Amino acid sequence: MGQVVVTIAGRVYRMACEDGQEDHLERLARDLDAKMAQLREGFGEIGEQRLAIMTALTVVDELAETQARLARAERAAEVARAEVEAARAGDSAVQTQVATALAAAAERIEKVARDLNTKI
Repeated sequence: MGQVVVTIAGRVYRMACEDGQEDHLERLARDLDAKMAQLREGFGEIGEQRLAIMTALTVVDELAETQARLARAERAAEVARAEVEAARAGDSAVQTQVATALAAAAERIEKVARDLNTKI
């Protein structure tokens, strides 16, 4: 099990993590520390616990917005996939209609050619 030492809001914490996740945990701690510093700058000294709660709520709000955007993107992708499938099905139907029309035209041309050959 890996371990890292991180500093958040001026306090040092020793954290355990899965092996190989040390860099990731350190980045998360830096991001959290930056978010707390940003809120502290905006609100001033409001107490560590209140700052931590406000930071957590801000991060959860950002997560919820990201999840909502992802859900909208997934719905849009599903609609696009359905439209592509419908277009493919439409293309197939159009191809069938074109092939039928071409076959009918070829039969008419052959009949005209036979009629011309018999008259000559």
